[in-house]
Amino acid sequence: MRKKRDKNMAASIESSKCSESNLRKRRGENLTSAKQTVDSTESENDISKYDKKEKITLQTGTYWLTRIVLLRSIAFIYFVAFGVAYNQNKQLIGERGLMPCKEYLRSVKRYVGGKIGMAALAYTPSILWFMDWEDMDANLDAIALVGLALSGFVLLSGRANMIIMAVLWILYHSIVSVGQLWYSFGWESQLLETGFLGIFLCPFWSLAQMPRHCPPSHISIWTFRWLIVRIMLGAGMIKIRGDSCWLDLTCMDYHYETQPVPSPISYYLHHSPWWFHRFETLSNHFIELVVPFFTFMGRRMCMVNGTLQILFQVALIISGNLSFLNWLTIVPSLACFDDLALASLFWPSGGPWQTLMKLQKEKAEGTSSPATKGMFIRRVVNVALGILIAYLSVPVVINLLSPRQVMNTSFDPLRIVNTYGAFGSITKERTEVVFQGTLSANHTDEGVVWEEYEFLCKPGAVDRRPCLITPYHYRLDWLMWFAAFQTYEHNEWVIQIAGRLLANDSTVLSLMAHNPFQSREKPRWVRGEHFRYKFTKPGRATAAQGKWWVRKRIGPYFPPVNLEGLRSYFRSRNWHQPDSY
Repeated sequence: MRKKRDKNMAASIESSKCSESNLRKRRGENLTSAKQTVDSTESENDISKYDKKEKITLQTGTYWLTRIVLLRSIAFIYFVAFGVAYNQNKQLIGERGLMPCKEYLRSVKRYVGGKIGMAALAYTPSILWFMDWEDMDANLDAIALVGLALSGFVLLSGRANMIIMAVLWILYHSIVSVGQLWYSFGWESQLLETGFLGIFLCPFWSLAQMPRHCPPSHISIWTFRWLIVRIMLGAGMIKIRGDSCWLDLTCMDYHYETQPVPSPISYYLHHSPWWFHRFETLSNHFIELVVPFFTFMGRRMCMVNGTLQILFQVALIISGNLSFLNWLTIVPSLACFDDLALASLFWPSGGPWQTLMKLQKEKAEGTSSPATKGMFIRRVVNVALGILIAYLSVPVVINLLSPRQVMNTSFDPLRIVNTYGAFGSITKERTEVVFQGTLSANHTDEGVVWEEYEFLCKPGAVDRRPCLITPYHYRLDWLMWFAAFQTYEHNEWVIQIAGRLLANDSTVLSLMAHNPFQSREKPRWVRGEHFRYKFTKPGRATAAQGKWWVRKRIGPYFPPVNLEGLRSYFRSRNWHQPDSY
């Protein structure tokens, strides 16, 4: 019995040792596991700290990424502008255009003494002087296509050099200079100024997105900021000096209905409550007259200015078809943001981001590449640019401060620094010119049927939905808006259009949406009727019938005309006979 007890005790002790050993083992494993967990946590913390360090190294005050965004934005506007030129220049200023640029160049040549020299170039800066005038349509198409190709490359790649940007500027300047009435809008000069500033963002030759030896110049960035300041102050000052409705806060009661080319959104905004229109007008004054000064109040306030200006332009884009004006005005606003602010637009694993990190790290460690002779020359060029812009800004600032302020004017032939402004006066009612034609031999007969032509975008048929085309631009539609509150004597090109319609001229008809005489006889008579247009009111019977507009006839804009009656009129103005094309 005793032996048995001893054996059991021994077994129990052995079991206890075993359990203790296992317990120690488990404790050891738990300790190891805990240690691994701690190590893992510390490792994660280290990685997190490392990531934070990487983020922290992205410093403020550099503009490498800003340059890429600016170049792509400028290229986008150029692409749209050259696209408009390619589609419409032949009809407007081509061989068979309403105002042929060949005839315009000849008149300039005669005016400057019959020679193509510096005087001619100063009066009309255009490479068309040096091209073969035998086929002006081909010249205009070539300029537009080259512009489309170069701007498309910059837009897609984000790469450019001074040569490419200078060529784009020269090409568009060449079109604007001979565009006459069709290129008389303020945004043409604004694009030329913006494009000129874009030349100095780039290296001279390199196409690298992040050229190490050509950092973006702060002077260049400030020229863009100065541009947005002038644009907004010019627009704000012309308003408070112009129409009294900007001071009594009622302008927005009319704007959406009477603007040049309303959009579908304009219809609904027009019917907003009165208090909303007052708020819009006050907001407009704040953004145009107060916010621009934020540019000079440090980095954060400058970014507030850029943000508000961009949001303001987006609101304008939504509310109407103002060509590429508002898209273009966004461009200089982007210069209010540095690399840190725009970093979210780029992939962290992408080339520009990684290169920027390296450049900033090298600068922080003092291992940046030493300045080269080329970098020194570039600094001199940047200083020269700043001096040039400052000098050319003197008459612009004087104009801005003058009670006789003029808007959308240039004081130099190259349109490098210009004055700007928009909607200094607001029309309180909308009038439209509607072209009508008839097949009747005698327009005074009873029962004469007049059929209407439709333009591509401007209001015509009352049940036609307003178009949405921004940033594209139908130049003829815009000019018809101006013509409607003037007379045809002030806009003789309107009569030329009437003559072309009598001849069923395909050139002019390509600028229209509907020709009632397509595949039929030519109209015998064409006339212009003057109408007053108003938006229908939602919920009313006219709106329920699908009508966007109601209109009331004011009277004739120009009387019925036929081909025979117009021949002497065309001859007196040295126009080709409408049926000679």
